[in-house]
Amino acid sequence: MTVNEVMTKIREKGEFEEDQLSEIRLGLAAKVDVSIYAKPEFNSEQMEQIRLGLESGVDVSVYAKPEFSWGQMNEIRLGLERKLDVSIYAKPEFSWDQMEQVRVGLACGIDVSIYAKPEFSCVQMQQIRIGLELEMDVSIYAKPEFSWEQMSEIRCGLERGVDVSIYAKPEFDWKQANVIRRGLETGFDARMYAKPEFSLDQMKEIRAGLESRVNAVMYAKPEFNLDQMRQIRLGLESGVDVGVYAKQEFSCDQMGQIRLGLMNGVDVSIYAKSEFDWGQMKKIRIGLEDGLNVSAYAKPEFSRSQMKEIQLGLMNRIDVNSYAKPEFSWEKMREIRLSLIGANPGNTGEKQGLETEEEVSVEVIKAMNLA
Repeated sequence: MTVNEVMTKIREKGEFEEDQLSEIRLGLAAKVDVSIYAKPEFNSEQMEQIRLGLESGVDVSVYAKPEFSWGQMNEIRLGLERKLDVSIYAKPEFSWDQMEQVRVGLACGIDVSIYAKPEFSCVQMQQIRIGLELEMDVSIYAKPEFSWEQMSEIRCGLERGVDVSIYAKPEFDWKQANVIRRGLETGFDARMYAKPEFSLDQMKEIRAGLESRVNAVMYAKPEFNLDQMRQIRLGLESGVDVGVYAKQEFSCDQMGQIRLGLMNGVDVSIYAKSEFDWGQMKKIRIGLEDGLNVSAYAKPEFSRSQMKEIQLGLMNRIDVNSYAKPEFSWEKMREIRLSLIGANPGNTGEKQGLETEEEVSVEVIKAMNLA
């Protein structure tokens, strides 16, 4: 019978779609035993892989099974064509991309038994394979509990000769592992921040301090958040006595005001107290920098708006004692202050170097996702 006659009879059965019939026709034309794959349970892609195997003369019985996808069949066929021991991965539990990693490893002559396990994803297998090809001791990271990204960081550390045991731990995510590895590569004692209790950003702050050659021990403590750490680091880099404010009781914004005061040489002991919020601290700091007698308003019972009115009065050299009282609202204080200076709009103190627009704290900016 001719190919056309055989195809006519097969078509009459009505078991195959056109793309399946096309693969059967190609097999008949190539004079291979199409009976091996001319079965409705094989889709056209599976048929193609079996046909290609028959044409190249490999033992297709290894993979001519419906439970293998065409991608799996392709990887098994490629292995057979290269005379590899495909029995290691010719198993339905391996996905096609897992099979690929095992096949590539076999072709490179490495011990694939270390990673030819279904519990490893294809990308985990890839990281282990690359390590084996580079003749590394992959046992430190060839573990399913490590993500492929963590494996990559450990492998990179091994390549660069650092002590990966410091961060080759599942509790460190790959980004934390990266920060630790980079610190080790630059010769810093990354063990100072190689602790799971530190977030990624905290680790970066500590590393930044080490790179600046400051005493990062002062803030390398989990109880300090990222922004507090940054304020302490900036103070250390400026050479001020951060011991004044490196305390958990101060927010990052309070720390910032104390740091600025220290940098500008004022007596921060007047306002370096947790009962003052950062805005009150700022009013006191600016007053000190302007040479004012801030004792008139450096009191927690005054709001920052009340402090501003007293501050303006001091700048205009008027007797603020008449209105520097907590029971007066800032609006009342303003009324009295203006009356004391003659209610002259050109002499209200608004343009005497004091800011008229309030700043927003770092914490509020972050809470509103505006940072």
